[in-house]
Parts: sequence; structure tokens; C-alpha cells
Amino acid sequence: MDKPTKAAWVTDQVEKWHEARLIPTSGISGAEEQERRATSALLAVMSAVKEFGRGLLRELGAPAGAIETFIEVPFLLGGKKCYPDGLIRVTRGSKSWTALVEVKTGRNELKAEQLETYLDVAREQGFDALITISNEIPSTVGQHPTKVDKRKTRKVALHHWSWTFLLSSAVMQKEHRGVSDPDQAWILGELIRYLEHPRSGAMELEDMGTHWVQVRQGVTAGTLRAGDAGAVEVSARFDALLRYVSLRLGRQLGADVLMVRSRKEMVDPSIRAQALLSSLVESGELSGALRIPDTVGHMHATADLRASQVTCHVDLAAPKTGRPTTRVNWLVRQLKAAPDGVRIEAFVANARGAGAAALLGKVREDPSLLIADPAKELRSFRLTMIAPMGTKKGRGRGSFIDSVVDVVDQFYTDVVQHLKAWSAAPPRMREAEIVSDQPAALASGSLSSQDGSEPAHHGRGGTG
Repeated sequence: MDKPTKAAWVTDQVEKWHEARLIPTSGISGAEEQERRATSALLAVMSAVKEFGRGLLRELGAPAGAIETFIEVPFLLGGKKCYPDGLIRVTRGSKSWTALVEVKTGRNELKAEQLETYLDVAREQGFDALITISNEIPSTVGQHPTKVDKRKTRKVALHHWSWTFLLSSAVMQKEHRGVSDPDQAWILGELIRYLEHPRSGAMELEDMGTHWVQVRQGVTAGTLRAGDAGAVEVSARFDALLRYVSLRLGRQLGADVLMVRSRKEMVDPSIRAQALLSSLVESGELSGALRIPDTVGHMHATADLRASQVTCHVDLAAPKTGRPTTRVNWLVRQLKAAPDGVRIEAFVANARGAGAAALLGKVREDPSLLIADPAKELRSFRLTMIAPMGTKKGRGRGSFIDSVVDVVDQFYTDVVQHLKAWSAAPPRMREAEIVSDQPAALASGSLSSQDGSEPAHHGRGGTG
């Protein structure tokens, strides 16, 4: 039997070799090493890739200057040494902005006592902020997952980044907003590859909390109460899930996908938290909406724990002209990629309650199914996708989190991205009348152009 050539042997072995990486995942021995490597990798790339670092820090009030980063900087506080995981300093001219950084990876959570110590250090040193990083995802943008003494944040700002947010920001910068320097783009790509590796400790949302099963059973039995600790936790986790979904979807679309919040809810997040808790207790439903740029409307997601269903829906206005069937056909033509099981509901003007509803597959065959009264004007449509709800608290097949993520992705892919709002045709210019070069024939009663130019004829009896 012939021996393989040297070239063939090398080709075979290359597939088994590990490619050299700027930020390797090998050699991570524990949580401490995991946090140190993640901190160093992130801060180094923030200082190396200008667009990425400035994009993150701009939102925190830092100037657009040179970024310097350090890890495990020692400080003395009350005679004791403490070591925040990192420090970021931005300078521009005579101005400077400095923030301490505290990092957690894996399932490790931030601790209030430790954060308050670092806030004291920052205040004593005249620093501007403390930035925390962990896998905890706050339910509201700008909200911190850990409660600390508010007096500690009077002079030092407290900010939080989830690893999901940082990964999404890195992908958005590299793939969509762009990096001007090719070498810097490669470096950012190495950070993305590292954060996506399971050994990095930068995990996605993992579960719905310790009380998930208890709350789900309480909803089914009708025994859940607003005062139950589990109800509060699950409500907050659902908003965190929507925040995770928005970041994940935005990363795929290259657009800023945001959770819909009223002005009052933005000022006081407890209003949203209380409304969500009441909905869970009274109807067994958890719901929220996402704002996706340039789509026909907000995309709503609802988890019905009693019916064990997850639904997504979007509303859009019907055309303002045409017969009812014409308006229905206008919608159906846009849904070529949508499955037959999508539910369509049609609403007429000045009507309350539910409208005529049918599945898309049936409407394709008979548009009149959505027309309850041909004499009434169709004003709007609602498109809904329904899927079974997972019951497991963690990730994977049959899990609640994955069932929500899957239906949001499918509804956007099959329905929302294909919809365009109706717009009236622009008014058309009136065509000019064609004027003939030949004069029109005179009618018998028309005046001639020569009228009055000929001498008058006198009768025979007239005098000269």
C-alpha cells in the first residue's frame, strides 16, 4: 500500500490543528481566569478599535478622545487594598474621563457590597463612573441589575453592560456600521469569535429563574398572587428576555431594535413592572412590543401561560381606496412567504370588538372571508402567528426562552420584513389640450373677422 505524500499528510493534519488566535479560549482553568481574560480582551479591543470603543463610551458621557485601558488596578480604601477588574481613561485635550470596571462571567452575579466599595473608590479618586459587566440583562435600558445605596451614585455614575449587549455592539460595528482600518476590523472579529465561544463565560440568557415552574403551575391553577416573590421574578425575567430578543434580532438585522416603552414607563420603570405583574396574575399573560426601524408597525410578543401558547402580531393600516376585496388582495400579495397558518383579522371603520378573521391559507382561496359587510370600509389588519409555548425554564428544545426566540424570528422572517405600508398614488399632471393650427369653421351665427369693414348697402328708395 502506497504511503501518503507529505503534502497530503499535511492537508489531513491541518483539519485537526488549532488555528492561532489573538484571544485564545484554551487554558481557561476557572472563573477567576475566565473573568481576567474576558476583561483584558474587551478593554484591549476597546482601546485598539476606535469606532468600537468610542461607540460604547459615547453613550456614557465620555469625550471622543484617546482611550487607555488597564486591568486589576490597585487602590487603597480605608487602609485596605482593593482591585477593580479594570479601568478606562479617555482624554481629549485638557479634559479627561475615567471609569472603574467590574466584570463577572458565567452565572456569577454582581454583589452590592463590592460595587459600593468601588463607588467609594471612584468618588475618592475623583473618577466619573463605575461600569459593571455580567450576563445579567436588565429589563429596561439604563436600569442596573443590582440595587445599591443611592447615596453612593450622587457623584459617581453607575452603568451596566451585559455580555449580550457587548457582543451585539461588536457585531453591529464590524458587520454593519463598519471599521475603517482593516487590521482593526480583524481585531474586532477576534473579540466576536472569543465572546461567541462557550468557554469565554459570555453567555446568553440562560433560564427563567428558580420560581419559573412554581409560577407556571400557579397560573394554571389560578392560585398565583401579586405578592408572590416568584411572580415578581418571572415578570422581570420576561422583560429581560424581550431585551435579549431585541439585541439578538438587532444583531442579525444590523439595526437598533428597541423595546417599546411609554414616556411614563421610561421615567418610572416600576409602572411597566407593575402592569406586567398584574397581567400575569389576572390573565396569565406576559407581553411586550419591539420597535424595528422601517417596519409597518410594532411587533408584539405575548406568552399565554394558561393556553400554553406564544403569539406574535403586527397591525397595519388597509389601503384607503378600492373595494374591500381589493384591499384584502393587496395584503395577500405581500404574504407570499408566509405560512398558511398565519391568522388575519380585518377591522372595519367605527367598529368595536373583534373583526372578521381567517387563516391565510383560506384567505388566499377566498378573500371574501375577511369581509363581513361589503358596505363597510376596511380600515386595518392584524396578522398573528401562534406557536406552542415551551415549559422548561432553561435553554434547549422544549424551553420557554427558545419558544419565544423562535416565534419572533420566524414571524419577522416570514411576515413582517415583507410588509410595506400602503401609500396613495401621487396626483397626475393634467394633460394639455391639443390646439389645431387650422382655424375652426365658423358657425352660421359667428361673427366674421371682416364684419363691419364692408360699406353699407342702401336700398333703392334710399337717398344718396
